[in-house]
Amino acid sequence: MRSALSRAPRPVRLAAVAAAAALALTACSSDTGEDSDPTAAATTASAGTDVFPVTITHTFGKTTIKSRPERVATVNWGNHDVPLALGVVPVGIQKSTYGDDDTDGVLPWTYAALEELGATGDALPVLFDESDGIPYEAVNNTEPDVVLAAYSGLTKEDYETLSQIAPTVSYPTYAWGTSWSDMALIDGRALGLVAEAQALVDDVKAEIADALAKRPDVAGKTFAYSWIDPAASTVSLYSPLDARVQLVTDLGLEVAPSVTALAGDSDAFYVELSAERVDELDDVDVFVTYGDDTTLATLQADPLYGKIPAVQRGSVVVMPNDGPLSAATSGPTVLSIPWVLDEYLDKFEAAAKKVG
Repeated sequence: MRSALSRAPRPVRLAAVAAAAALALTACSSDTGEDSDPTAAATTASAGTDVFPVTITHTFGKTTIKSRPERVATVNWGNHDVPLALGVVPVGIQKSTYGDDDTDGVLPWTYAALEELGATGDALPVLFDESDGIPYEAVNNTEPDVVLAAYSGLTKEDYETLSQIAPTVSYPTYAWGTSWSDMALIDGRALGLVAEAQALVDDVKAEIADALAKRPDVAGKTFAYSWIDPAASTVSLYSPLDARVQLVTDLGLEVAPSVTALAGDSDAFYVELSAERVDELDDVDVFVTYGDDTTLATLQADPLYGKIPAVQRGSVVVMPNDGPLSAATSGPTVLSIPWVLDEYLDKFEAAAKKVG
């Protein structure tokens, strides 16, 4: 049994949503056919109506799902959390490696949902090992009716191969650039449960609002989210398109104008800045990076990084290089955010309090 389960704050109405999902088999939204907005919510219709067929527009075109999926497979990071939060157990999910501290291939918030739905042990979904790419044969062997990948980095080849197995829902615009809320709404729509998915999103936003109300120093601070390799001459800054950056903006902070300017029109989830130019980050209130207990002191002692005002005053959030905390926030989902919210915001609050 996982001790980490006790860390989860209140579940995101999982049992209630599961019941709603069951009812939705006969009472669904009235939205049918194509929709130019893949996250568009549908209104609830009278009992006996059905949303299918559903057509979802994404970066590789359009995917039509003709009938309600009974066997759901998910690939790439976090998509499995959406059907689980909606009370649907996938037949196959990505095997988690990053952040998986007990090496069972399932992150703690996902395991909690699986346990609540009675899908652990022999009932656990097939775990797709994506270490060397998507294992198409393993996906095919689960005989899915749909493959969910609204938050992903699918290539066109990935998409075309998966589409030969089952209708596949890819990311809407940018690889690894789908927010946690859009992922929930897109994947939820593919399941015919968009109203229930919207309820999940609303619940998480309400939890965030409650948590922020207790931490007034956080709101409005500017931030930069980074990865620094001490052996390299550049710092990688995650762009406003990146899901972890989008989560921090949902927590009330603002991307520093310097980072926005550096990202420009790029569709990449990160940009690189020469270490000699880090003084351009003088508009950053809170500097976020990966590391350990020695990272802040190391940055402050560095002749270049030590010039960043946020680093000088210690307004730094250091995220572990691995572990559930970083996994929960690097690819946030409707399940991972409630699990990590208080601990994550505590880090930002401590850094924000040091801003003059």
